[in-house]
Amino acid sequence: MEKDGRHALLVDGAPFLVLGLQARNSSAWPSQLPKVWPAVEKLHANTLEVPVSWEQMEPESGRFDFTIVDALLREARAHRVRLVLLWFGTWKNGSSHYIPLWMKREPQRYPRMAGADGRRVDSPSPHAADFLAADTRAFRALMRHLKVADAQRTVIMVQVENEPGTWGGLVRDHSPEAERLFAGPVPDALRARLQVKAPAGATWTEAFGKDADEFFHAWSVARYIGQVAAAGKEEYPLPLYVNAALRDPLTPGPAGTYETGGATDNVLDVWKAAAPAIDLLAPDIYLEDSARYRRVLEQYARPDNALFVPENGRAPFYARHFFTALDKGAFGWAPFGLDFTAYANAPLGTPEVTDEALGPFALNYALVGPIARPVARLNFEGRVHAVAEEKDAHTQTIDLGRWTAVVTYGVPQFGFGRDPKGNPEPIGRALVAVLSENEFLVTGAFCRVDFKPSDPALQREFVRVEEGGYEKGVFRAHRIWNGDETDWGLNFASGPQAVRVVLGTY
Repeated sequence: MEKDGRHALLVDGAPFLVLGLQARNSSAWPSQLPKVWPAVEKLHANTLEVPVSWEQMEPESGRFDFTIVDALLREARAHRVRLVLLWFGTWKNGSSHYIPLWMKREPQRYPRMAGADGRRVDSPSPHAADFLAADTRAFRALMRHLKVADAQRTVIMVQVENEPGTWGGLVRDHSPEAERLFAGPVPDALRARLQVKAPAGATWTEAFGKDADEFFHAWSVARYIGQVAAAGKEEYPLPLYVNAALRDPLTPGPAGTYETGGATDNVLDVWKAAAPAIDLLAPDIYLEDSARYRRVLEQYARPDNALFVPENGRAPFYARHFFTALDKGAFGWAPFGLDFTAYANAPLGTPEVTDEALGPFALNYALVGPIARPVARLNFEGRVHAVAEEKDAHTQTIDLGRWTAVVTYGVPQFGFGRDPKGNPEPIGRALVAVLSENEFLVTGAFCRVDFKPSDPALQREFVRVEEGGYEKGVFRAHRIWNGDETDWGLNFASGPQAVRVVLGTY
């Protein structure tokens, strides 16, 4: 749902906040699921993102096996968790390693891309008609099955392919069909979207110059996936998205130094024109630099693109940026690979998943989970603000109109602590949601939150501070904070606490 450039994912008729965990690539097998659900529970996640592999689902051409899909539905319901299914079809991280064995045995019929010298590379061609027909048929079958098997709407979204595009320096396909299309005119839908000034009938090179190869490949990949998505939606119109491997958002190198063809920041409009059946384009963020992390969020949070971060690194650095994403309007977020199956993707994440490794991410969801539904609604209304601590920023402010929220890090819980030192590591985070002009919903960790009136002649008073949570949409107070809990501001440590604050002045 979209309104005034803001977005919400509706689940059971109301905005929903995805507190996700993305399982590892081979964790969806029945033998591995007992190692996944304990991690979901320890994280306090409400959604599991989990692959459905084409090679498993269609072991013989035209014969579909939904055993694993049905097991996921059954076990997710038992654990009261929603699912986002990840279709590992033609593309998985730029390659086609998840296609069925019977397709791998016919490489001429289901070809890889060709370089300028005619040599094949390890990336599927988006111009192979039989490849497209087979993927379309399989994805139709998956969506048709979900419509029948999932009347409970356990599955709330589906990812179509996984980080599609091409690695290894080759910018685009040079197969005979690709060469024919590249020498032809730019499609009208793309000309209109990009407001191309070249005359009608202009070729890709004439219209886009040095960007022609990259734009052509993005169009080709997006057009292919858009057709797969459209076929699936005809069967069952769940929200569909495509995830993207990123280029450097601040200092991008030339095409070929990152995965081309995918939904990188410079070709989002190409994707929008080529694949209207895709509801949103989502960044997978593995950038251990806060400025780059924030820039990616800014690039993908657009009036025409809902912000969802389906994949983050699992190093502790990433945990606090769940709050950064909420501040930019994200309706969901998930770390990758935090289950207990025996695989590690170091250096992108921790060498081993332990309870300690889960801790920073579990704290996020423990903080926000009890207030997730109202936070989702308030975020859709543009009333959620959040901050994450930085090494060089020990105080952060949030403009709330009549009030300014002041978040400090590294101050004592008792006493004013006028000189914030910051935490030994930047692990602080805070969320302030506006309920009314003088009323706020607040939570956080390893920080202090206080409020200042915008009028400097006035002094702040905590009229009432209630710790509690929501039951059937109504806030229920468990206790009132006062005295030591409010005299110095609102102090949050590692305990999951949410407070409703009513402010006054004197």
